[in-house]
This record gives sequence, structure tokens and C-alpha cells, in this order.
Amino acid sequence: MQCLERGTNEIEVTEAILNGSHKQAKQGRLEYRYDFQFNGEWQGRSYSIKRVSPIIAESEMEIVVITVYTFYF
Repeated sequence: MQCLERGTNEIEVTEAILNGSHKQAKQGRLEYRYDFQFNGEWQGRSYSIKRVSPIIAESEMEIVVITVYTFYF
């Protein structure tokens, strides 16, 4: 699963979709954003905030996560 390669997991992605802000993305998709308190190290650098930003496609029957971006601040 690519989530682990990007420093996040399914629980955080779900929380971002349920509790984050969203905006329109390309091709009729939605981009969600949710900031987590991180206070940790990622790839040798220290960060206090981790933003999880899933891109989803939504239909009447399901939500499909297309990709997930993770940003550290």
C-alpha cells in the first residue's frame, strides 16, 4: 500500500476524508486536507505537522481513493 511509503495509513486517510476540508480537484475529483499534530521525524528531518491529502472519486455507491499526498511542516 502506498500510504506507508508516504508516511500515512488508512486510519489517517479515513480521518482526513471524514473531518478535513475539501475542494474540487481535476477530473471531477475531490481533494481533502487534514493536518495532524506530528512532532516526529520523517526522512531524517523533524516536523511538527503532517498534512494528509487524499484525492478521491465519489459515486453514489462508493468512494475510491485515487492517491494520497502527505506534506510535512
